[in-house]
Amino acid sequence: MEHKTSDLGGLTVRALRTRRRRLASGLSDVEALLRGTLVSQGRRCGKENCRCASGDLHGPYTYLSVPRPGGRPRLVYVPTDLVETVAGQVAAAVRVEAALVEITAINAELLARRAPG
Repeated sequence: MEHKTSDLGGLTVRALRTRRRRLASGLSDVEALLRGTLVSQGRRCGKENCRCASGDLHGPYTYLSVPRPGGRPRLVYVPTDLVETVAGQVAAAVRVEAALVEITAINAELLARRAPG
């Protein structure tokens, strides 16, 4: 983002509202967002005589690590042909979350100045 939330105090009310409007208009289609992290892992198949039993793992395979409240993340397999798409959805979610943090900071600054929404 262009401004850090600590820089908001130096902006006018009009500039704050303009910045908030620009951030809100740039938000991605929320239906396409994926929150999580892409991870690459090798796997063992469990067969005694397989090469993976001696450390030469199968893969690497890509998984989406999805956070769960109060528990371990869930790993969801991502087929090779979807890795690029999923990576874009994860990146879009990160951008949306950063924009929401800044919009919230702008709204708090406007409230502190007693400037109506």
